[in-house]
Amino acid sequence: MARKRSGFSRRAAIVVVASGAMTGFAQTTPAKPAQTAHPITTLVVTGHDGQIPVIQRNGHSYVEVEGLARVTESTVGFQGSRIVFTLPTASPAAVQPATSASAPAPVREEKGYSRDFLRAGIEEMTVIREWRSAIENAIRTNNPVEQSWIAGYRSNAESRMAMAAASATTDADRQALPLLQSAKSMVQQLSDRFLGLRSNLSYVSPDSLANDPLDQKILACAQGMTAQAIPGGEFQDVQACH
Repeated sequence: MARKRSGFSRRAAIVVVASGAMTGFAQTTPAKPAQTAHPITTLVVTGHDGQIPVIQRNGHSYVEVEGLARVTESTVGFQGSRIVFTLPTASPAAVQPATSASAPAPVREEKGYSRDFLRAGIEEMTVIREWRSAIENAIRTNNPVEQSWIAGYRSNAESRMAMAAASATTDADRQALPLLQSAKSMVQQLSDRFLGLRSNLSYVSPDSLANDPLDQKILACAQGMTAQAIPGGEFQDVQACH
């Protein structure tokens, strides 16, 4: 907290304009105790030299804005009732070695399902299940299946499908891709059926999906695909997806 200055009677709101990232974190460490009733506490910023006295008041800890700027090599400016605190720009050259050293090379499977394909495939099946659930809920609650929200699910499914196709690198990935495409086609057929009933103003019973063959195939296909979603796992055909 900045101490009040002469001519600056109102408490200033501190706005930090971060032009770079502050490396490390702040922590408080006790210094040598002074001849007072309470020990003096100082703030130390990891990666920077120097320390700042901490003022304890009403159960809260405060430091001077100028002192924090000095230790972190930042700049302080004044804009009316605001104090603008600008952090120094981090050097990309200084950050890059640490990032490279700490980031292990991704593991790529030569056989079985690849991790990238599984990630995209799981996202695709999640959209398909949510799409189907939205249709089921609309029917069960006597609400219409409308093109406005069906279009959103279709767009998401197409986007995830494109990601799955782009990430298919192993034989198992390429074998499973048609099953994902089939699951998407089946839920699209389910949507089209109820959109058609909606446009014809036909009555839709709340239990229309009870024991519906297409709906059961979508569920069985999703369950079969999810059961084998293991990195490096072998492809197993799911009859319900055909």
